[in-house]
Amino acid sequence: MTGADVIPVSVLTGFLGSGKTTMLGHLLRQPEFSRTAVIINEFGEIGLDHELIETSEDSIVALTTGCLCCTVRTDLSQTLQDLLRRRDEGSCSRFDRIVIETSGLADPAPILHALMTDPIIAARLTLGSVVTTVDAVNGCATLEREPVSRKQVAVADRIVVSKLDLAERVAESALLRQLDALNPAAPTLRATHGCIESTSLFDAAFCDRRAGDAWLAEAARHAHHDHDTEITSFAVIRTAPIQAIALTLFLEALAEHCGADLLRLKGIVNIAESPHRPAIIHGVQHVFHPPAWLDRWPSADRRSRMVFITRRIPQPWVGVLLDAIAAEVADVSVRP
Repeated sequence: MTGADVIPVSVLTGFLGSGKTTMLGHLLRQPEFSRTAVIINEFGEIGLDHELIETSEDSIVALTTGCLCCTVRTDLSQTLQDLLRRRDEGSCSRFDRIVIETSGLADPAPILHALMTDPIIAARLTLGSVVTTVDAVNGCATLEREPVSRKQVAVADRIVVSKLDLAERVAESALLRQLDALNPAAPTLRATHGCIESTSLFDAAFCDRRAGDAWLAEAARHAHHDHDTEITSFAVIRTAPIQAIALTLFLEALAEHCGADLLRLKGIVNIAESPHRPAIIHGVQHVFHPPAWLDRWPSADRRSRMVFITRRIPQPWVGVLLDAIAAEVADVSVRP
């Protein structure tokens, strides 16, 4: 690899005590994670085992497995730039992946915004997946009591349920139902004593065709909407291709009118001008990542499928907005 290679950045989030650091410590011992840099939020739990720590250099800690760990001393963008600079200079261990562990009380949206919009780091880094840990013992009560925990689940690409060895089966079933209601498109994985199958856990969730298959299938299956006390998930599906300008105007309208209440949007869209190469779209609140284009459709299903995780945004309004914009664009295009 060269210094200019694009490096995936994944986000590990989850409420206090949900097992983030335990799982991270397990992962960093695996050979496939030996070229990983971990960034710990300054309010995070830096509970990595002391046996892992090899040396300390400024804010960067080298681990015996070859990984790196550092804390956010100023802002995230500056920390990432500093890591990239040291990598290019050869003054730190070479890494091919970055994982950001948030604090248990953190809203992950600002981190995602920084990764999606910062022009300085965009050329070198790409957004990987958002992994959220949930405690099987206290998860239901936490989700009911703590709004930020529901948001952490809502923005996830993959959900890891921890402490299953301590949870009763009834509690586990209730938690899984609640997670499915909050975020039906995210696969639910299980960790035992912090151990989890690491294959593909932090793979890029949007630009890789294989990684996107699971949530695309879930999007098609969940064409209805599920309800939490304030967070709703639903899918908007359209058979007719959507013109590129209509999609652009639709996303701009969502950003302007929904803002913070649009927790997450993921989708595959059949663009009229490019019927053989679907567009993958991804948004967090008012920020949308530039569309990524797949080389081909991952299945025979050519419908546009968009999964919304929202707070107090009615599904009918979103559907009407899309149809109205698409109709207006079509009308303008046929005028003499």
